[in-house]
Amino acid sequence: MRLSVLASLPLLVPAAAFAQTAQGDVAITIYNDNLALVQDTRSLAIPTGRSRQEFPDVSAQIRPETVSFAADGTAIVEQNFDYDLLSPGKLMEKAVGQTVTIVRTNPATGAETREVAKVLAVNGGVVLQIGPRIEVLRDDGLPVRVVFDKVPDNLRARPTLSITLQSSRGGTRPARLSYLTPGLGWKADYVARFDETAGKIDVQGWITLSNTTGTSFANADVVMVAGTPNQGGNDNRYGYRAQPAPIRRAGTESGPRAQLGDYYLYPLAERTTIANAQTKQVSFLDVQGAAARKAYEYRAGWLQSGDAASASTVLKFTSSKEGGLGDQLPAGTVRVYMKDARGNPQFIGENGIDHTPMGSELAIRTGDAFDVKVKSVVEKRERLGDERWRTAMRYTITNARAAPVTVDLIQSGLDWGWQDTRIASESLKSERLSSNEAQWHVPVAANGETQVTAVFETRN
Repeated sequence: MRLSVLASLPLLVPAAAFAQTAQGDVAITIYNDNLALVQDTRSLAIPTGRSRQEFPDVSAQIRPETVSFAADGTAIVEQNFDYDLLSPGKLMEKAVGQTVTIVRTNPATGAETREVAKVLAVNGGVVLQIGPRIEVLRDDGLPVRVVFDKVPDNLRARPTLSITLQSSRGGTRPARLSYLTPGLGWKADYVARFDETAGKIDVQGWITLSNTTGTSFANADVVMVAGTPNQGGNDNRYGYRAQPAPIRRAGTESGPRAQLGDYYLYPLAERTTIANAQTKQVSFLDVQGAAARKAYEYRAGWLQSGDAASASTVLKFTSSKEGGLGDQLPAGTVRVYMKDARGNPQFIGENGIDHTPMGSELAIRTGDAFDVKVKSVVEKRERLGDERWRTAMRYTITNARAAPVTVDLIQSGLDWGWQDTRIASESLKSERLSSNEAQWHVPVAANGETQVTAVFETRN
């Protein structure tokens, strides 16, 4: 009989006698990077001297080295975490070399026969010695069950932490158990409904909680931390971004939201139960009628010359108190919807945001514009000296829409290869965004075309 089938057989197992206490007053702090701090305050009857206290219902992914225990008049002598969980398969594995009772039922008469068997091996199947014969427990559809005399000491029905204490006095008192665990996580998701005609946006912010710890936490006081505490000395200062961050200008406004060091806190308004293998959503932001506008952007690489390509459609708004969302925004995904001609909201794109201070200007790229195209061409490139070049560029912006548009045309790569580049002449006044980028605000008439030319002089 295969182990996978064995797990479905009825088992007669006597109840194990463990001195245990259930979860108490649970408080959970959840961070963004699959990390949570669990603080569980239980009422314990602690005798004088040395005793062993067992804590079931802890996370199956608990990091034992982070466990902290505090109770008045006690000190920790030793702690153990037992995570080998009770199951039919585990029972049989632990019974290797031991004797069990095999009970077979005659389907025709209902009569039972019992035999004492020694478990020889559990390797893809169960091999038994019954008297002088060797038998493989087969999956033949006949009613069979295995009876064990007891539960092995190192098998638990639930993940259990045991702590050996030395107490200076006896009595019942509160004890706080704290530990870090992966398996509890959260992320922010935003639903943005954009009204282009009114230039307004409604934003609903959701906290999505997930629990894969193997344990449920009942009636917990939960708070989310928007921030990433350093673990293991990792340093991501030199991390590479594949595309520009949606935060175009970081805000400088302060708000009433509580902080923990340099992190912001997002507590749930009420206690909640986070069941194992559950995803739960809770609203934390609901803003109506904030100012927003649609824009078009196109970023050309240095010496880019090729076919026309779509400009990006970008939704711009702020997180400021006046006219914006008025809150600190934890990192997450912003999904944007617009109403169609029938008034039904339709999804038009999404973009991720980093942790965003209040007062920031955001630009959420929702996709590529169908009717707004840009073509960049290197018209001429000549050497002016050993380390100097002159490059003439032409950009053609076309608009097939029935309304005029303005395209933010960005030339990037101006400091590529540690070069020094300046604009010697241009047909439209530019704005230098940085040493690497220059930008033109290019108006394009309805069903029209606009050309921008620029000459760059480069010195290495």
